[in-house]
Amino acid sequence: MTAPRATPGRLRDVGALNWLICRVAGRVAGTNPPNLFLTLARRRGLFRGWLWFAGRLMPGGTLPRRETELVILRVAHLRDCRYEFDHHVRLGRRTGVLPADVERVKAGPSADGWTPRERAILTATDRLHTDRDLDDRTWTKLRTHLTEGECVELTMLAGHYEMLATVITTLRVQPDRPRRAPRPRSPGGR
Repeated sequence: MTAPRATPGRLRDVGALNWLICRVAGRVAGTNPPNLFLTLARRRGLFRGWLWFAGRLMPGGTLPRRETELVILRVAHLRDCRYEFDHHVRLGRRTGVLPADVERVKAGPSADGWTPRERAILTATDRLHTDRDLDDRTWTKLRTHLTEGECVELTMLAGHYEMLATVITTLRVQPDRPRRAPRPRSPGGR
């Protein structure tokens, strides 16, 4: 990856509220403030609008979080978006996405070990990526496992992370650094 095309903003670039949001997001992710957030926050109001929308999909969506993370990981893998993939491997751990699941995500929906519902969701994710549509067969299979509303959410989730992968790749957003662990205190309290 080349140097960032839009550098992550500093406090004066993103404003105090966005700076605070970015710092909190880094704490949650176990990193410094995420480079993606600091880059998007250069457009202050747009960032907060995007954050609200994105938060309604993840973590605030109605699909189970594990399934949400599987969709995001599959999109990131198909788009070869390392930033998005690595970030959601970390987040996915918290939702029960195991290392074996991550390897299966790379192999795709036909890999052994998926539940029928997971297979239908991942197949739909693949179709949305390659065809930008779902054929009737994929839709029918998906509807045996998801409600109509969940199908709407799934298509928006996959589309959103496709868009985000485009932004990350185009702007050459660099990987986040892990947050430094606090130094252990000496027995004397110093």
